[in-house]
Amino acid sequence: MEIKKVLPSEIESESFRIIRSELSQMGKEIPDDIEPTVVRAIHTTADFDYADTLVFSENVIKKAKDAIRNGASIVTDTNMALSGINKKALSKFGGEAFCFMADEEVAQIARERQVTRAYVSMEKASQIGKPLIFAIGNAPTALIRLRELYDEKGFRPELIIGVPVGFVNVVEAKKLILEMDVPYIVNVGRKGGSGVAAAICNSFLYNM
Repeated sequence: MEIKKVLPSEIESESFRIIRSELSQMGKEIPDDIEPTVVRAIHTTADFDYADTLVFSENVIKKAKDAIRNGASIVTDTNMALSGINKKALSKFGGEAFCFMADEEVAQIARERQVTRAYVSMEKASQIGKPLIFAIGNAPTALIRLRELYDEKGFRPELIIGVPVGFVNVVEAKKLILEMDVPYIVNVGRKGGSGVAAAICNSFLYNM
């Protein structure tokens, strides 16, 4: 097997070329508006299932970009996702990125109420008072709480990216988001992760 000689600056573009070529060979036609997001999710995971399992609400890419242009901030459920988001690109439009999982107050409240820190983090985030995009790649309880805040208080984020990975309440939590009248990008099934959540955010930021 021959090792390809690829310049460091060309590795990502070559990866994208391979992905698009293989999608074409599979006969998969991805609509133009969501194609960069699907390709970046596949690039992050090397998993072509995302071409079939990512679900997009109507005009969600345009809505996400409009929200970012209007200064929306991004809230994640892990510091890993937070570290993966291009915060410099986000800051050009006045947005910030937040993760409250390591917040001492959040941890204390979660212990007292016997719920997850992700659950309480969503409550804290909902009080920021800014347009928000939620990028959830790990905790289904975060999605559950976002749905409860929507039902109980009419809380409406600009976008919910629901791609937690796992086995306990993951599929069910994603279905709760699909039922909401809020822009969403959800990966149905068990797959996902913090890297996917960050990649989806970056797919907007790199194409603004």
